[in-house]
Amino acid sequence: MASLPPSLSSILFLTLALLLMSALPAFSSSRKSLDDHHGQLIKAGFKATLTSIDSGRNFTTIERLHRQMKRGRSRHKKFSEIRTTVYPTIGEFVMSLSIGTPPLPYYATMDTGSDLIWTQCKPCLHCFPQSTPLFDPKNSSSYSKVSCSSNFCKALPISNCRCNGCHYLYNYGDGSFTAGVLATETFTFGEVSVPNIGFGCGELNSGNGVQDSAGLVGLGRGPLSLISQLDEPTFSYCLTSFLGTKPSTLWMGSQASSVNCPSSSGKTKTTPLIRNPADPSSYYLSLEGITVGSTKLPINSTTFAIQPNGSGGLIIDSGTSFTHLEDTAFSLVEKEFISQVKLPIAKNESDSSGILCFQLPSGSVSVDIPSLVFHFQDADLDLPRENYMITDQNTGVMCLAMTDSSGLGLTIFGNIQQQNFLVVHDLTKETVSFTRTECDQC
Repeated sequence: MASLPPSLSSILFLTLALLLMSALPAFSSSRKSLDDHHGQLIKAGFKATLTSIDSGRNFTTIERLHRQMKRGRSRHKKFSEIRTTVYPTIGEFVMSLSIGTPPLPYYATMDTGSDLIWTQCKPCLHCFPQSTPLFDPKNSSSYSKVSCSSNFCKALPISNCRCNGCHYLYNYGDGSFTAGVLATETFTFGEVSVPNIGFGCGELNSGNGVQDSAGLVGLGRGPLSLISQLDEPTFSYCLTSFLGTKPSTLWMGSQASSVNCPSSSGKTKTTPLIRNPADPSSYYLSLEGITVGSTKLPINSTTFAIQPNGSGGLIIDSGTSFTHLEDTAFSLVEKEFISQVKLPIAKNESDSSGILCFQLPSGSVSVDIPSLVFHFQDADLDLPRENYMITDQNTGVMCLAMTDSSGLGLTIFGNIQQQNFLVVHDLTKETVSFTRTECDQC
């Protein structure tokens, strides 16, 4: 699908970015290139704390749902545009880390839907506001530019050589982008320092996707991502309730496959990862059907399949809140919930989000909510009620936390549906596993 026409401001910034790539001064370096260090592993693994971008803010439950729906709609559109020349947009969780020697603390957005690691850097032609000082490579003894001949530089979608350095331009589907110098640096996650991580030192950055952070850590399947650079092809996360205040957790390396949360319960459900040649960085799963209550919905067997042109399919994504179902499938899910819940639909004339909400009865009357099962290949995932039906007692409404795909065909399994599951991505076995867990106890 063709990308949307960029705004005038995006055109101006992209023009500046292209000029930047041909005119930026370069930092001298006598260090080895990224390729010389690519085999270094972090055998002990590490974990990082994740915080929702809406955590601690004074929003009602419904306001948070609408904010997440708006971000999800935008993000879903970028995933569908990935078949052209753009990459997915940015996500919902920020992680704490430190960059450089000596290490300086930063917050970066975690994104399983893209690859590049980057932060805003001095000198900066245009940077969005952030809570920490801009990273200054001149003040770090471990900073080193990446050579133009490196495989890492060659893996960039857009790059240019200047002064023996690799300059990059990395686009996102909404017109956001980062441009600057590709380099290596020491990143510190908790107590673990990882040298020679390839990253973008962004000196021209535009977009609203990176909220409350200084950059992004890509966890996709491509060679630019943190997963690929560590050569430890397992990571896991446990996302706490989006209505709560406790942080979530990300595990990398050897720790990711041996997480032992005292609250884990139930059988682990494992489903294979599948490949989409048109989108090699994203994590695709095979969804075979959906059951609401005792009703297996009459969804066509090809509805969630990857099409020959690379469209369609289902992506599991940490950066999208609501699940976005292919339109015909969502219509069946919506009709079945309306039929089984048997409550009046809540109307809000000022709301165009398309969220299905029910008006709750007054008093303490209990409401029967039908179960919801996603039938992945080899894994029937029975979702907890709070993972798909959100109640706002203040307004007396109850809303289904999923929506349609706006005609784009791609299904995204969002993070609300993943909350309080330990989700393990094993790229050696090519699987994703789910285990019911109280994530705030991990």
